[in-house]
Amino acid sequence: MEDFRAPTKVKLALLWVSLMFLYIYNDYFSLYTPGTIADMTAGRLGPIGPASAAVLAGVSIMLAIPSLMIFLSVSLPPLINRWLNVVLGLVYTAIEALTLPHSALFYRIIVVLEMALTALIVWYAARWPRTAPPTE
Repeated sequence: MEDFRAPTKVKLALLWVSLMFLYIYNDYFSLYTPGTIADMTAGRLGPIGPASAAVLAGVSIMLAIPSLMIFLSVSLPPLINRWLNVVLGLVYTAIEALTLPHSALFYRIIVVLEMALTALIVWYAARWPRTAPPTE
């Protein structure tokens, strides 16, 4: 059976895509937890507090970066790509770890999966091959 070996750039981009899907689903399912809609109507952003313009801008940037990494992972030169993925993978693992203790069970399950994906991003980027694998 033929096997396709995806280049590191493609693996990284796909990991960022998977991460984004988990973010979207976790945020969507969170809408069903009691008090979420009332907090939104009152202008509160979960445990962060008031949804000020600065907070919303910060959260927007935080969520835009993984979206941009999908494209950047396949378009940046390998050396820059490698270090950007390592650094951002570690940063996002830390961010996810901060949300873990104060969440509902469904949320914690997804966050653990998110942390596994960001750890894989770091692992693949750190182990980026120096040469292309041989083709059969």
